[in-house]
Amino acid sequence: MREFDHFIAIDWSGAKGERHKGIAMAIARRDGGPPVLVEPPAGGFSRTEIRDILADDLPVNSLVGLDLGISLPFEDCGAFFPGWDRSPRSAKRLWALIDEICRDDPHLGAHSFVNHPEASRYFRHGKDHVGDRFHLPDAITREGRFREAEIAQRLQKCRPVSNFNLVGAAQVGKSSLTGMRMLHQLNDQLPVWPLDPIPEKRQVSGGSMIVEIYTGLASKEAADRGARTKLLTYADLNAALAALDCPPVDEVGEVDDHSSDALLTAAWLRKVAPEPERWAPRALTAEIAYTEGWTFGAL
Repeated sequence: MREFDHFIAIDWSGAKGERHKGIAMAIARRDGGPPVLVEPPAGGFSRTEIRDILADDLPVNSLVGLDLGISLPFEDCGAFFPGWDRSPRSAKRLWALIDEICRDDPHLGAHSFVNHPEASRYFRHGKDHVGDRFHLPDAITREGRFREAEIAQRLQKCRPVSNFNLVGAAQVGKSSLTGMRMLHQLNDQLPVWPLDPIPEKRQVSGGSMIVEIYTGLASKEAADRGARTKLLTYADLNAALAALDCPPVDEVGEVDDHSSDALLTAAWLRKVAPEPERWAPRALTAEIAYTEGWTFGAL
């Protein structure tokens, strides 16, 4: 693998509203040192501010990890939305469909998609509100459908949640849908692995590219704490950073989980990005790359 100069991890949020305490961004430099948080505006980052940073204000030659699902399950049924005539055939066309249906939703929200008369049928909306197509196919799991990358995460003893699940603190469906709107609006300004080829430094993007990350995977590899993946003190965070051969963050006391996720995963990206096997997962095929994408680091 060629080298990147900056490693950026972004903990994303699909919550309602304009600004979000749940969005955090951290940067680790190739030449060493601890990861550093990017100071957010008052009230927290907005999703559109992150979009604009990715489009216009990235350090040159950055590997950017977004903590969200860049697509939905396709491989299991041969379609994102079996039985719906508007179901796209690629991840990028999925982004376009979501952004089109949600064009009037402010702040890159995805309310209109999850409440669309057809799309809503595939999602779990609440304990007693489950779309009639959420369990397609129901022979594998009652937890909803999973992408091949998420199955690989499970084999690495992580516990991903289906992107069709909109319920509970661990759900990632809303953040993934809002993230897909952002990816569509970037309009191919940054390559997204594995949908796009890995860029050379001399390309217009300055060599920068986006990968999907799962902060729980980074935490599991750096500080396996069983079912617990959140590091809520700087002491625990620095112990995990030490496992990645990374210098400690010069802070003490408590840290919020969004900041610690971003800091740890930026350092983890720097550590594992040179490993060839991370870019060639066993189950990743050209078809899966085109439809479902992949989670960087899942083997």
